[in-house]
Amino acid sequence: MHRYRFVLLRPLQFLPVLFGISVITFVLVRLIPGDPARMLLGTRATASALERIRAQYGLDESIWVQYLYFLKNLFAGEMGKSIVFKTDVLKLIGTRIEPTLVLVIGSVALAILIAVPMATIAARNRGRIPDQVVRVVSTLGLGTPPFWLALMLMIVFSVKLDLLPVSGYGRTLPEKAAHMVLPCLTIALSLSAVLTRSLRASLIAQITSDQATAARARGLSEGTVFWRHVMPNAIVPTLNLLAVNVGWLIGGTVIVESVFAIPGMGQLLIRGIFSRDYMVVQGVAMCFAVATVLVNFLADILTVAADPRVKL
Repeated sequence: MHRYRFVLLRPLQFLPVLFGISVITFVLVRLIPGDPARMLLGTRATASALERIRAQYGLDESIWVQYLYFLKNLFAGEMGKSIVFKTDVLKLIGTRIEPTLVLVIGSVALAILIAVPMATIAARNRGRIPDQVVRVVSTLGLGTPPFWLALMLMIVFSVKLDLLPVSGYGRTLPEKAAHMVLPCLTIALSLSAVLTRSLRASLIAQITSDQATAARARGLSEGTVFWRHVMPNAIVPTLNLLAVNVGWLIGGTVIVESVFAIPGMGQLLIRGIFSRDYMVVQGVAMCFAVATVLVNFLADILTVAADPRVKL
């Protein structure tokens, strides 16, 4: 159990990271051109009306005073009040978290279902036609922008074939599942390209490793050697790569939610940026940061559990 001692210390290391993210996010949001009060009231608003709105939301204070208020609210379990939506940011995020969570989990699951078979086929047929096909497909996936892929999937499956909804989220469980197929597939195709290349390289290295050679010498079949000795050791670097790409995955959800009009946190972030709703942008950014940190922490735990040789 001494290998898991990092579980007690790692959360303390996350605090400076989250603090730095909060400072950077707070400053960058306020560097966006535009006045939230004027965005809310319009171009014909009077100077007195603008001053009242700025005073109501603390926008007339210096940037560091505003940041201290932000930290105070954060430690109190609050994220301020949205200027546009006129409600607490934390409650607002709570209403938007389900679609984003479904999108992320569905995309990762689908990406794994795509990457593992493709990498397996490529590694077990190294240098032959199946391997070349997988490498070409994964290379194309790396160079394809998610927004373009989303539009192509919409044209094919929604407009031409009329098989899936073009946008929205739905109300019932079957409707939600149908609406999330194309968004999840969009992110999964891009993510699986990265995972496939990594897993293929790891599998090829493990197939010729001493451990695999020793297993063959004991008379084990090639299939048993592959799935019992090669795959478990090859999956660890890919797992770490998946954790590293969480930031890219979150960025992908922002784009995909906007294209497919999914009422999730990504779409909320975009709307907050365009309306200069500082509290919403800060709240969503902090939630994304915490999610990224937690996923990397979980990946570390799974890495230690999968490989006894790893100590963190």
